[in-house]
Amino acid sequence: MSFGKGSYGSRRSRKEGHDSNDEENKKERREAHLHQIDDFPENEAQEITLVELVRRPVNSYRIYWGPNYATVHESTMIRYGMTKGSFFNKHAVEEIVRDNERQVAYAQAINFLSFKARTSGEIEQKLLEKELDPEAVAETVKRLVEEKLIDDAFYAQEWTKQRIAGKKKGKVVVKQELRRKGVDPELIDEALESMGDEDELRSAEELAAKKWRTTKGESWERKRKTAAFVMRRGFSSDIVRKALDNVLSREGEDSEGLGTEFD
Repeated sequence: MSFGKGSYGSRRSRKEGHDSNDEENKKERREAHLHQIDDFPENEAQEITLVELVRRPVNSYRIYWGPNYATVHESTMIRYGMTKGSFFNKHAVEEIVRDNERQVAYAQAINFLSFKARTSGEIEQKLLEKELDPEAVAETVKRLVEEKLIDDAFYAQEWTKQRIAGKKKGKVVVKQELRRKGVDPELIDEALESMGDEDELRSAEELAAKKWRTTKGESWERKRKTAAFVMRRGFSSDIVRKALDNVLSREGEDSEGLGTEFD
């Protein structure tokens, strides 16, 4: 959604591998959404002179007031009666485009959520990538939380259970994954604490037992490889040590001095 005067203009070029420049360009374009209508007359209502369907964004129309224009979704255009010959002042247009931005952000967020559950951080990042206004994005995330369509606490709990019990990942890795998803650190800690050490140890033991059985070589080499393998899955050295000790005991192997495998 955009505003402007005259032609649509050319898009800023993007250089591959320059992420910082790309983010800066996106920020500038988002900020421009609410500033390109500055030339719209302040104190006099203007007549809509043309309503034009555009290819992008989908289902959007460009509304012209002489040389000035705003691009809004079809639903916004209908809701506000933005037809040729109608009059709008600058304040009204500014409110309309902000409302349009919120509606577009909400619709895109719902579509994103339709595939699978997401965290508030993931939704926020996705919408900002669409170059939507940050204020509209923040309001959208807040609305989704209030409507219980986003629940970071529940998400963190379910993700932790699935990753530890189902995918045999350790808490170290799970914590990193949730942080990347933008989950609040306090919620992450609560989710990890909800999974007892026994649950994590059980998963680590299953991994250790499988690796031990499929690893060849001398006993000390098998211990080293098994321990390293389980640790790479995100389990702490303490959990790995206990898991491998239990596995070796069941296999009739000597686990004495196992601590040296973690030095």
